[in-house]
Amino acid sequence: MELDILQIRKIIPHRFPFLLIDRVLELEPNKKLVALKNVTINEHFFVGHFPGEKVMPGVLIIEAMAQAGCIYFYHSKDMQGKDLVYYLAKVSCKFKAPVVPGDQLRIEVTTLKMMAKAGFLKTQAFVGDKIVAEAEIGFSIKEV
Repeated sequence: MELDILQIRKIIPHRFPFLLIDRVLELEPNKKLVALKNVTINEHFFVGHFPGEKVMPGVLIIEAMAQAGCIYFYHSKDMQGKDLVYYLAKVSCKFKAPVVPGDQLRIEVTTLKMMAKAGFLKTQAFVGDKIVAEAEIGFSIKEV
């Protein structure tokens, strides 16, 4: 299954400039999600983050992975039509290479452990075939 930006906006509440997922290319509930973030020179964070050498902040790469994880959970737990509040926690992360303007961040999400209203996900971010970050992310949800 693929999701465009309008479908993504129905699942997670984030909006510009904090919506960090542009498209979902692949979604197999309880198996895998592949999402994209196009990193452009016009991103608001490039104004002040290393002005001489523009680099996407690591915390925003983690946020993009967390947003992809929320979409994955939403479909894996069949939460369609429900309004949810997500509580996320970083368990562990590693950064391996910088992400710069012009890069396309490909995020892959798989399950580590899934419970009724919580879970742990393995997330990886790539530019091309090169892994730039990976994190294990824990989260829980609450219906509104």
